[in-house]
Amino acid sequence: MCGLIAFNARNTMPSETPAALRLGLLQMKARGPDGEGVWQDEAMLLGHRRLAIIDLDPRAAQPMRSPCGRYQLVFNGEIYNFRELKQALLADGVHFATESDSEVILALYARHGEAMLPMLRGMFALVIWDTEQNSGFAARDPYGIKPLYYSATENGLWFASQVKALLATGQIAEQPCPQGQSGFWLLGSVPEPYTWIEDIKALPAGHCMHFSRGALHAEPACWWNVSADFLVPELTEKLAPSALQAAVREAVLASVRAHLVADVPVAVFLSGGIDSGTLAGLMGEAGARNLHGITVAFREFEGRADDEAPVAAQLAKHYGITHHVRWVDRAEFEQDLPRILAAMDQPSIDGINTWFASKAVAELGLKVVVSGVGGDELFQGYGSFSRIPKLHRAVAAFSRIPGMPLAMRVLCGLVGQFRGNARYAHIPNYARSLPGAWMLSRGLFAESELPGLMPEVQPSFKPLAWMDSAAAPVSSNSRLAVSQLESAFYMRNQLLRDSDWASMAHSIELRTPLVDAHLLRRLRPLLAQFEHYPGKALLAGSVQPPLPEAINQRAKTGFGVPMSAWLSSGNLDERGQQSRSWAKRVAAAQRSGAIACD
Repeated sequence: MCGLIAFNARNTMPSETPAALRLGLLQMKARGPDGEGVWQDEAMLLGHRRLAIIDLDPRAAQPMRSPCGRYQLVFNGEIYNFRELKQALLADGVHFATESDSEVILALYARHGEAMLPMLRGMFALVIWDTEQNSGFAARDPYGIKPLYYSATENGLWFASQVKALLATGQIAEQPCPQGQSGFWLLGSVPEPYTWIEDIKALPAGHCMHFSRGALHAEPACWWNVSADFLVPELTEKLAPSALQAAVREAVLASVRAHLVADVPVAVFLSGGIDSGTLAGLMGEAGARNLHGITVAFREFEGRADDEAPVAAQLAKHYGITHHVRWVDRAEFEQDLPRILAAMDQPSIDGINTWFASKAVAELGLKVVVSGVGGDELFQGYGSFSRIPKLHRAVAAFSRIPGMPLAMRVLCGLVGQFRGNARYAHIPNYARSLPGAWMLSRGLFAESELPGLMPEVQPSFKPLAWMDSAAAPVSSNSRLAVSQLESAFYMRNQLLRDSDWASMAHSIELRTPLVDAHLLRRLRPLLAQFEHYPGKALLAGSVQPPLPEAINQRAKTGFGVPMSAWLSSGNLDERGQQSRSWAKRVAAAQRSGAIACD
């Protein structure tokens, strides 16, 4: 896990560019405290900060040159199947100088070009420079676990692992992006390919692109569309429960085993839920030894249903895990708040929990941790999987009754005024489609509130352009459609991005065995059956010995923090209200420069 930055000159390399690139590297010091490297030729400049996880020897440092000398690589992430790929290459006569996954990527690219991408199982963002053709290649993993941003400037093309690293170069204007900012106000995160900054774009998840002379050859091309993997019909012959459970267990265990590849110890975030409990048990089955489980606890939750510590302790004892409870209070939150806002690469209403959990991992002297993120999206664990299709069907049915659409608009408007939630007024319009119903359910503010939040935007502005393609077309199976939407928007733009910045701020690599494109594709023929196993029963049934029954029966609480108590001394018990309050605070910090480079 690392940080990369690169620049491809449009003509000659500007004299100020190497110093600018080093400023970007400095901003990413926490992403890679174990080493820094820079490589340059007449057209290309590559920079890298290293967090050593696989092959700790300096020989595996980056930028890395291919054995043939033709290609140079900077890479952020981990390739979990690199040893299997390496064995095939060795059999073909390829020689290696390191034990790193980076060198395997170079060897594969030298042989297969971009056709190598589907071979890679892992999380990655990479830039490769071809010194013979004077051309470059950039790519990102299917789910978008690892970020990659780019910006076309007058002098050339920039790439980096963070928006703030690009801004730190001083080469990119800080003009705000209306699409990115409207997405944040509507959903609490900035939707890719937009960012908070107009001139910086995210390379979309599962996309790649070629470039030279400081410009893209074409628009980014999709090489793996995760959303398309949810477009599956009902099976003509359903598996028996025992066979289905066995297939799910085999697939999930294989993913967990793959995610344990490391030359340093691997820990686990241990909450009181099914996701982390199942992963902890499977990590033991897969061979993890001396496993450490980290639980973040809050005095405000002590003795309540959302107190994770007692149930996490029960799980740790059940699976023989060394358990660490890290208590966090309001004073520590207030003390860390400037650091949190500075580390937050783009505004988000989440990530505080991962910040403190990653801080706890770093305090133990560990480098790698496994997270249960993705379990709800894959195994249909949110209430939205039943609530959103019901809302959509009800609105669609009422809309067909003469006179009912007008009555719904009036009624929903009145309810919205009574509850102080402007999103209700949009139900008759948006909930006629599943994506619209999902957006209202996940929403933070309503579209009608944007003029007050973004007064500089013109009335003709269309705030939902980012909804058009990320999850299209939507599955005809309503529950799988919700999986698409949760994965393509909420998980990708919020959970995964927050996992990246909050963990890397503490120089921690966070791994996600349940967010794995190869796992999804393996489970694809079975997805339509998941709705018959509520409570993520198929995931819970994947571990031996089984989870304690108290974990299976425990009400879902989420990986929460007591933000209402921390943000105000007043009463902010309603989660939506506390999220809106936090969003305004984060946006204000962004505008004042608290999230900008320091």
